[in-house]
Amino acid sequence: MMKLSDPSITRTSPEREIYNELLQLDGKSILELGCGKAEITRAIATEGNDRQIIALEVDEIQHRNHLAINDLPNVEFIMAGAEEIPCADNSIDVVFMFKSLHHVPLELMDRALLEIRRVLKPGGYAYISEPVYAGDFNDLLKMFHDEEQVRLAAFEAIKRAVDSEVMSLEQQCFFNSPMHFSDFADFEEKVLKVTHTDHRLSDELHAQVKQRFALHMGENGADFQMPIRIDLLRKQT
Repeated sequence: MMKLSDPSITRTSPEREIYNELLQLDGKSILELGCGKAEITRAIATEGNDRQIIALEVDEIQHRNHLAINDLPNVEFIMAGAEEIPCADNSIDVVFMFKSLHHVPLELMDRALLEIRRVLKPGGYAYISEPVYAGDFNDLLKMFHDEEQVRLAAFEAIKRAVDSEVMSLEQQCFFNSPMHFSDFADFEEKVLKVTHTDHRLSDELHAQVKQRFALHMGENGADFQMPIRIDLLRKQT
């Protein structure tokens, strides 16, 4: 039985610890769908050996930034979406989606999971990380960008893929991902000004968000724990 959430999460750790525990990445062909600012892409590319990575992004601004990166020779950046992956059948060992499936248009989520299955080698893994709709950071985010429905849709799409045997569910795990903002300006830069979503807040709402954020400020900034669900899927041989 797949779980949407787990209220009894006890582990807090950076996500890199999770995927490194679940997967062996050295010597593998890796596909990342929705690589954003390519921060995790860089970690995966540089923290091991013989890793060949294809990183896809649909955000034109981020993709232009990716093309300026010249120190990751084992990464190929491509502008494309998960619903139409420019990779050959049975060519990828591991597919990663870090908090990106819920950004895929609702009508294309099932197709994206079929595409993931198509490009995976037999026995290959799909690691899908999605934020759980809970916690203080979520309460702050939903003041101006409520993701409850798209996150639920992403979960339901994964569940359909498992129930219809597109891929098998190997494991689910839940953890808290630590988040830190030095001040509200840092929050604005990292969250309000993201290029993939146009957050246009009225002056009144902006003031309310700032006031709510201030409740979490301490001497060293504001810290949150974002609950994350990992669905680890596998393409059967």
